[in-house]
Amino acid sequence: MKKSIFGFIVVLLLLLTAYNINAAELPRETEQQKLQRMQWWTDARFGMFIHWGTYAMAARHEWVKNRERMTDEEYQKYFELFDPDLYNPSEWAKAAKDAGMKYFVITSKHHEGFCLWDSKYTDYKATNTLYGKDLLRPMIEAFRAEGLRVGLYYSLIDWHHPEYPIDRIHPMRDNQEFREKNKNRDMNKYVEYMFNQVRELLTEFGQIDCLFLDYSFPGKDGKGRHDWQSEKLLKMVRELQPDIIVNDRLDLLDVPGGWDFRTPEQFMPRRWVTVDNKNVPWETCQTFSGSWGYHRDEASWKSDRQVIVMLIETVSKGGNLLMNVGPTARGTFDDRALAKLKAYGKWMKLHNRSIYGCTQAPEEFRIPQNCFLTYNPDTNRLYVHVLEWPYKFLHLDGYAGKVKYAQLLNDASEIQFRENRGAWMSRDQGLAEDTLTLELPVQAPDVTVPVIELFLE
Repeated sequence: MKKSIFGFIVVLLLLLTAYNINAAELPRETEQQKLQRMQWWTDARFGMFIHWGTYAMAARHEWVKNRERMTDEEYQKYFELFDPDLYNPSEWAKAAKDAGMKYFVITSKHHEGFCLWDSKYTDYKATNTLYGKDLLRPMIEAFRAEGLRVGLYYSLIDWHHPEYPIDRIHPMRDNQEFREKNKNRDMNKYVEYMFNQVRELLTEFGQIDCLFLDYSFPGKDGKGRHDWQSEKLLKMVRELQPDIIVNDRLDLLDVPGGWDFRTPEQFMPRRWVTVDNKNVPWETCQTFSGSWGYHRDEASWKSDRQVIVMLIETVSKGGNLLMNVGPTARGTFDDRALAKLKAYGKWMKLHNRSIYGCTQAPEEFRIPQNCFLTYNPDTNRLYVHVLEWPYKFLHLDGYAGKVKYAQLLNDASEIQFRENRGAWMSRDQGLAEDTLTLELPVQAPDVTVPVIELFLE
């Protein structure tokens, strides 16, 4: 009996030791401290995602290696011939700023494993291509020069590293001969490489404001927190960059301090994203078309109106929009992307007050039909984004007594209004007594989405 108890204790200690290799005590902070740390991000509301790597040469989606089950040898041509000779990061940064974006996130390394910077831990990097120079550092410097905050994306997944174990989303997942030949790959060696690169990114490029780690897929033939040693990795990140904001893809959703914001991808949440019935910071990452990386033949590009409404709707639900651009293999934004950025810029120049620093409107303000509301708590102004311009009147139920002035945001022209308490028209039109009616011009303003600014009492 004593031997069996002793054996049980030994096994338990070994399990605890194994767990502690992966576990680490994460920094603690109060809710108020977290709000303050994330304030710049919450106020910004709008950022640029950039997916760029050697897959831009294939020009048929950034997962081309995976989708077409390419071997390393077949994919090698893109690395050997990659030469973005027209790359000018200052032009990228200016396009982002002019579009109204306040921060950017760049794929320093995507799933293909190619690194944009001169990493000491791999030869699979920009400095070893025909281009021969670091692509990341001048980009960070250019965006900083335009006043944008810096975010780095780093793929936990790596389809090129020789020690990354084959799993259910690896390009060679269906090649049983390859799987058998590579069955002894050492995840611990890959994790060491990953830690070294993340440390490199967070120590050699100054202040990094946001880190987007991508992504976990636990379960059979997958990878999750124990594979990545996620808590240990995040602890290192927090120690190196205490003010950094980190996304939610380390498989640590149930760990206090294991993430800062949720990341719904390529869809629009129906309401403010919640965890345990509590509103949490969130950011939706979206594309102009159906691909993150440059896709020459992709035809499903969204209209100017769609992408602007997407920004408005996101902010109306308390979230951020991270809109993606996939540069070409020559280092340029293609004309379709530039056209969308210019559409954003034209609208944001006149309407950014309804986006920056704004959030979901207080519950007391009912959302009018065919509209979205945003609200700035600092200025106490409510913004009515009118998707379908009505004829002469916009009725705001429940707003009577709450508005002291109204104007079109694009030109600051007054909009007269009346409260319908006891008025004969309100009775004839079936309006509630607490309805406030805005008297609109017959013709809508010549902007993609008109915005009415309400100065509240």
